[in-house]
Amino acid sequence: MSRHTGPNCRFCRREGAKLFLKGERCNLEKCSFERRSYAPGQHGQGMRRKQSDYSVQLRAKQKLARLYGIREGQFRGYYKEASRVPGVSGENLLRLLEGRLDNIVYRLGFAASRKAARQLVRHNHIIVNGKRVNIASYLTRMGDVVQIAERSRQLEAIHESLRRSRETVPWLAVDKVNLTGTVSEVPSRDDIPTVAEEQLVIEFYSRV
Repeated sequence: MSRHTGPNCRFCRREGAKLFLKGERCNLEKCSFERRSYAPGQHGQGMRRKQSDYSVQLRAKQKLARLYGIREGQFRGYYKEASRVPGVSGENLLRLLEGRLDNIVYRLGFAASRKAARQLVRHNHIIVNGKRVNIASYLTRMGDVVQIAERSRQLEAIHESLRRSRETVPWLAVDKVNLTGTVSEVPSRDDIPTVAEEQLVIEFYSRV
């Protein structure tokens, strides 16, 4: 699967919102979005045209996909799964995205960003239910125990991230001393702090 290797700050500027793709840097004054909040490109500071319904839905989809760092093919797969299972499709979609292992590692505070969390997973630093898992898209379930591998517990990046005062979501239980976290329940929409318009995403895929 291809991956983006260019500047991440362009995504925040294009979507007109901070996506916190670079961790703590996004809270500093040197954040590119703080200095240039307009869209990138030659006409970024120009007048914005009135957006069509399709354009609004597309931007909502792009924003959510970029927030979680997911490419189009995989994101469409999540939409299909969210539409197949019972319940509200938009909420189902967010639960699937939140259940990804890289997101869980980020939410537990073991990494400063989802991108950094993916790196921890891919480099074999994460254990799930006693087994090493190096697939960032691995979907966790209620009751799963996620922890830092024994050989990786001295990594300064992990401890630095834990020292940051980021609030843990209520459906995860974290033990910062033992570097362990548990998926204690299935999250409701109110328990997912992601700022998203998930219904627009569902509408976008429903029409294409």
